[in-house]
This record gives sequence, structure tokens and C-alpha cells, in this order.
Amino acid sequence: MKHHVKCALLAGAAWGVLAGASTAQDAAPAAQAANTGQANMVEDIVVTARRRDEQLKDVPVAVSALSGERLEQTGATDITALQQQTPNATVQIARGSNSTLISFIRGVGQQDPLWGFEPGVGLYIDDVYVARPQGAVLDIFDIQRIEVLRGPQGTLYGRNTIGGAIKYVTKRLGAEPSLTARAEVGSYNEHNFLVSGSMPVGDTFAIGGAVATYQRDGYGQNLNTGEDQYDKDVTAYRASAEWTPTDSLFFRLAWDRVEDDSSPRHGHREVNSTTGGYTPPAGDYDTYAGITGEQKVVTEGVALTGEYRVNDMLTLKSITAYRSGDTSTIIDFDQTPQPFLDVPAIYSDDQFTQEFQALFTGDRWSGVAGVFYLDGTSSGAFDTIAGNLGLAIAAAGSVDTKSFSVFGDFSYDLSDRLHVSLGGRYTQDEKDASVLRLFYLGATPTPFTGGVDRPIFATRTNYTASDTFEKFTPRASVSYDFSDEITGYASVSQGFKSGGWDMRGDAALVPQTVDGYQPETVTTYELGLKGSAFDRRMNFASAIFYSDYQDQQITTQQVATPPAVGIASVVDNAGASTIYGFELEGSAYLTDDITANFSLGYLKNEFDEFITLVTGTPVDISDTREPQNSPEWSAYYGMTWRGDILGGEIRVTPSLSYRSDYHLFDAPDPILDQDGYVLADASVVWTAPSRRWEVGLFGRNLTDVRYKVGGYNFSGATFNNSISAFYGPPTTYSARLTYRF
Repeated sequence: MKHHVKCALLAGAAWGVLAGASTAQDAAPAAQAANTGQANMVEDIVVTARRRDEQLKDVPVAVSALSGERLEQTGATDITALQQQTPNATVQIARGSNSTLISFIRGVGQQDPLWGFEPGVGLYIDDVYVARPQGAVLDIFDIQRIEVLRGPQGTLYGRNTIGGAIKYVTKRLGAEPSLTARAEVGSYNEHNFLVSGSMPVGDTFAIGGAVATYQRDGYGQNLNTGEDQYDKDVTAYRASAEWTPTDSLFFRLAWDRVEDDSSPRHGHREVNSTTGGYTPPAGDYDTYAGITGEQKVVTEGVALTGEYRVNDMLTLKSITAYRSGDTSTIIDFDQTPQPFLDVPAIYSDDQFTQEFQALFTGDRWSGVAGVFYLDGTSSGAFDTIAGNLGLAIAAAGSVDTKSFSVFGDFSYDLSDRLHVSLGGRYTQDEKDASVLRLFYLGATPTPFTGGVDRPIFATRTNYTASDTFEKFTPRASVSYDFSDEITGYASVSQGFKSGGWDMRGDAALVPQTVDGYQPETVTTYELGLKGSAFDRRMNFASAIFYSDYQDQQITTQQVATPPAVGIASVVDNAGASTIYGFELEGSAYLTDDITANFSLGYLKNEFDEFITLVTGTPVDISDTREPQNSPEWSAYYGMTWRGDILGGEIRVTPSLSYRSDYHLFDAPDPILDQDGYVLADASVVWTAPSRRWEVGLFGRNLTDVRYKVGGYNFSGATFNNSISAFYGPPTTYSARLTYRF
């Protein structure tokens, strides 16, 4: 049955593209004859994927650009909606969290949000790099567009973009006063409110601000404590000021803050316990978790951007930013009232970044060059309360990072149709780390997380370390304009993720943990074709790619062999992979009233090497391992019908998205592995004749599919057979009223 659903969806997407092409080809001449062809032509999409404004079809990069309007029309509330509409992308909320982001692009990312680990997909807010994933599930309001750059972006975006980059581009303030007020109510007592506005102060200065609250009861319940499960209580703030003293000078000061006071999110026990008689709750969103404590995430940032257009050939740009975040969280790994495996944790981070750019434009050439500096600290502490062992294991540490890089990327027109681009970036990371791991007797919190002070039973890890990681990451591309509307390109690019140390490392159990791990690299070769067709009634972007992934930083869990006790992670450059696939996405006017958006991704991700140590001897077990978050197929197809009703405009958008089966962990697990699934969504949005009022109705996951987005696997008697899963949202409905002035 699932195979038939998969085939039907993929065939439907392909048919929609072909039908759109055929219809557009037939309809365009008639439209031109009626002198209405301009109304149904796809618009030029401008992106900043190469740090300068360019039409999407001219950029030799695989990039998806989703406008704020498109996301709002489909009822998207945060950037996890990108997962459904972007090929070969995983963008979701981390297990046990409401606002921590987990991102994978083309099978490359980072599942573990622990401090000290670097992300594999870079996140940017208006060109400001966000180093940590906590609080990074950004809500969608006051944005111009979101760009998803697929493949390594090491030249222009630097370290930790080996999978790609996600760019959150907010709107600039307008020259006229504006106000947006929005209220939304929905399933599970959902009620969201937004007020956003801007005001010019004189001819050269403008101020703006926004506040949004997102509240919802839980999809399930903690059957032990009575707390909500999967609820939401988030407040977001933004404020900005823009000054344009002359036509060639622009400054912007922006501030944002997000507060997440949602209840702890625990997983669903998937199997019976070995002791205590605990069984899986009937509801997939329910739990019997027993740990209690504070759950709060606060992130905040301020950025100053300045642009000076020296002349028609040169523009100088400066981006100065500071961001910080604090997280208190509790995770019940065993999902029972007893502390078989409970983890209270505290995270903290801050970062200062400074970037200078010089943008060049000539008759036949353009480019950007710059320098980047980051000074950041990431720290934290957590306990592993292991009731069956009678222990509480405290882990604490910090990583100080100073990163400096210099970069450049230039394009030259060899002819009117043939273009070349060369770029490179040199990065130097200086890191200092401290790691501490202690055993305390008694299965209660340690002094590190507010527990009772008591003697240390054993010191397992206590070291400081320093290292410098250097890398040059090049990029080169050749593109050719087959016509004014169609461009093809070939490119090779490289990215790297910085090295470091495992903050959970147990030096007594795994002595090599003090040596840390080295950077990992991805080199990608890509061919692409993009542009528009049929008198610009359809646009599309396609790419095929081949990636060589080396020195992968693999995390595995190691349990001590009795009579020794304990559990620790092991992080090493143990893996190498070959990744290849293709992507197709675009939009088309099927008729004068119906448009379609589509995407299709194919991804083949295979380990070439996966080294583990058995009794001290390296063994390659790659034939027993599967890359995580790498569904072979992903697809999206949505159609929008526009019509007139009650003097206003109505838009009806049904959509389907598909992800084939995938693994949550490198070790295949029939309990936690997710089968392929289809999500069906729909929206109806009516805009009043004045364009000031808008009413929207939204339904998501209409067939109530249950699908796993995360999990934990601590099987066996030591941790009471703790295998748990986290699920994506069930069926929800909401109604939204918006007023704009």
C-alpha cells in the first residue's frame, strides 16, 4: 500500500509538471493575443546566495527561495516547514525540545545539539551567523524570504556549512507607516497573536518592531505528573531602526529575543521495560516520565549593519553582531517515574561576530571579498542519573572559539553567454576546551544541576586542551546561458566542519577522548539547469550532485563491561561516505487561475567506511550501518486556485509532501526506523477588496499520520530497556485573522 502511495505521489508530481508545461505552452499564445500575458508570468526571483543580489537563474548554486508570502499562504508557522517544501532537506525540532533546531541537507548535518559540537548546516539571520541550535526554530513573521542553499558553502559562508546553509531574510522598513495585527486560534487550544509595525521618522530614519506569542496545549500528557506533552509557550520580540542619510549610505540596527517556556518534552516509550512492568502508553504523545524541573530557553541578539556605496563599482558592508543563549532542560530517557536514566542539563553560549565585505561590479565581472571574525564560548553541565547503577554522572565543560577567515568569490563573463566563477576561503579556528566528568553515589542530581552537595566518588575525566584547525575551501563553477531564460552550470565546492572534543567523554573508559577529533570535509561536484520556459509561465531549478564525505565525526555510545560501570559517548573521525542524487523544483501557471509548486529529491547516501574499535583492533562495520536523516525520496506538490468571492480574492491550496523511509541512528533499528509517509495539508485564504483584511483556514497532517522525528536507544537491563521516540504533530486545524495598514 505504501509503495502505491509513493508511486502515486511521485507520478502526480511529475504529471503536474508536465501538465503545467503543456497547459502553459498552449495558453501562452492566447494570453499574449489578449495582451494579458504579463499577468501570468513567473516573477524573477532575487537571492543573495553569493552575498550579492542576483537572479536565481544566474546563480550556479542549488538554492531554494521561499517567499514570506508563500509560507504564510500555506500556514507555515516556523522554519521547520522547509522540510516539506525543500528537496533533500531535514529541518525539524530536536528530540526533547520545542525550539532547538536539527538540520540535514543532502544527508549532512548534526543530530546532537550538545555544546561543543558544531552544526553541519549553517543558520543565518540577515547574514549574521547563528552558531548554536538552541532557540533556532525561528518563527515566520516579518520575513522577506528564506533561502536554503544545498551543498557545501565553505567559500562564502565558512566553517560548519558542509551540508548547506539556511538564510532567514527579514523585511526592510518601508517609507510609509505600516501595521500588521494577527490573531490565530486552532486545535489543542492554540492561540497565537502578532503585532508588527514600522514608522518613518523624517525622510531618512525609520523604526519598527514586532511581538508575537505562540501558545498551545499539548498533543499528549505526562500521565505521571499531569503536565502537558508537546505544548508550546513561546514569545518572540524584534525591534529595528534604519537610517539612510544619503542615497549611498545605509545603517540598520536590529534586536531580537525569543523566550520558550514550554513544558518539558519527553519521548514515548516504545517497548516494555525489563523491570517495573512499564509498558508503552496508548497515546504516541503520552509519557510516564518522572523527572521534574525547569524547562526554559532564552536567546537574544543584536546586529548593526552598515552599507556604503562608494561608486557604481564598489560597495562596502560591515556586519557587527552579538548573540547569547541560555537553556535549562530536563530529559527523561527511560520514560518512567523511576530515575533509570534521567538527565537535567544547563547550556549557555555567547558569540561576537564581525564581518567586512567589499562587493564589486564591473562591465563583465562581479564579486565579493571579505574577512570574518568570531569570538564565542559554549558551555554547559548535565547529569546522567542512572538508578540501576546507583550513580549520578556529572559532565561539565566549555569550549572557547576564536575563528578568523578571509574569503573571495568572483565571476567573469568570458562572453555574453559563458561565465566562470572562482572563489576560496581560508579559515583558522583556535579552540580551548575544558572537560570534567565525575561519579557521585546516589541516583539524585549532582551539585552541578542544583542537587545536594556530596563527596565525589570518582573523577573520570578532567582535562584542558587546545588546538588550531585550519582549512582552505575552494569553489569553482562554469555556467552557460543556453538562452535568455535557461542557464546551465557545472561546479565543484568544498566545505568543512571544525574539530573539537567530546564534552561527554569518559577518559577512564575511553582514554583517546582527550585527543579530540579533527575536522570533517565534504567535496561536491554538481551539474545544474535552471530558468523559465513556455513564455515564462513556468520556472524550474534542477541539479545532480556527487559528494565525497571524508573524516566524518561519528558519535557512538559505549557501556562499560562489568564489573566496571558507566556509559559514555565516543566521538571520532570514523566514517567516510559517498552521497549522490538529484533535485528538481519550481512553479508553473497551469491555467490563468491555477498555479503549482513542486519539488522532487533523490538521495543515495552510503557509508564507505565506519571504523570501530573492538578489543583495541580497528574494524570496518560500514556494511551494518546506515546514514541518518537521509530518506531516498522526498517530494512536494501543491496547487493554488485563485478566484473572486465577495469582492475579494480567495486562494485555495491543497498540498502533499512525501518522505521515504529513513533511519534515526546510524545503527538500523526496526523499532525506531521510520517508514515512508505522506502528509496532506490544505489552506483557504480570503483577502478583502481593500487588501487590509485577510481570513485564513488551515489544516495540517489531515490524515493524522504518525511519524518519528527523533528517538533514543538505551536498550538492555542496565537502563531498563529505554527505547523512546518523538513524533511529528498530529492533525491540527487553525483559523487566522489578519489586519494590515
